[in-house]
Amino acid sequence: MKFGLQHPNFTFDGEGAEIVEKLRTLAQKAESLGFDSFWVMDHFHQIQNVGQSQEPMLEGWTTQAVVAGLTEKIKLGTLVTGIVYRHPSVLAKIGATLDVLSKGRLFMGIGAAWNVEEASAYGIPFPPVGERMRRLEEAAQIISKMWTEERTSFTGNFYQLSDAYCNPKPIQKPHPPIMIGGSGEKQTLKIVAKYADACNIFGSVETVRQKLAVLREHCRLVGRDYDSILKTKLGHVVIDKNKEKATEAIKGLPENRRREYAIYGTPEEVRKQIETFRDVGIEYLIVNLEPDRELQALDLFASEVVKKL
Repeated sequence: MKFGLQHPNFTFDGEGAEIVEKLRTLAQKAESLGFDSFWVMDHFHQIQNVGQSQEPMLEGWTTQAVVAGLTEKIKLGTLVTGIVYRHPSVLAKIGATLDVLSKGRLFMGIGAAWNVEEASAYGIPFPPVGERMRRLEEAAQIISKMWTEERTSFTGNFYQLSDAYCNPKPIQKPHPPIMIGGSGEKQTLKIVAKYADACNIFGSVETVRQKLAVLREHCRLVGRDYDSILKTKLGHVVIDKNKEKATEAIKGLPENRRREYAIYGTPEEVRKQIETFRDVGIEYLIVNLEPDRELQALDLFASEVVKKL
């Protein structure tokens, strides 16, 4: 398995210039410990279940541009960019720029968006879910075309391009991997089967098994090789050598969220839980760690889990 680290909470990073020093320490440590990727969310307000709306939240693409200059080899991405926030042609240009400036380290994450409260606060139009899904499908095509074609024209129901240049092209060939986040069985996973290089889902082992079975069937129906899609999962990890401390730390999560989203316990217990996800088809795990003890947990997770898996 490969592992990524997501940093979704800036509340404990200090203020002002202290924030970039925390990012430097965290991203460089993840890189040195063997993590394959470093992720931030693409939100403008902090999201439910992580914190309060008014808590600190950095803009994701600007943040990753800075992290690119602080690191050397770790891949960088947003988990994930809601396509309603930026026109897909502009997003393709942003992504190509980051791939060039990071020397080929972009991992592009996109999704249909879900946070209506955030969009409303920023005055961003937020269409119904059906339209957002159709926009996502067009966006995936536009981004891929702009990264591979000399100039791109596209006529869709929502987006139209006419001889759009995206130069320089990304360094990665044929293009940086495009990961689509979301687990919707009728639409999202079908879009993954048609256009994505990776999926990102979350949930319990039972949920993940079901979602991957649906993805496999979509691949069969559209003629896509299921094995060509990287299967990634996002999970919140609480790890401590003291089992009681790990259990106590997770008590604040509602039972259904704990069951579907959390991996917790001693290093051995965490490792065994991750192995069960590997056994049902997850190849790449992206983790959040406790934000108030993130560096400590990162060391323990890397030494007792990453190195052994």
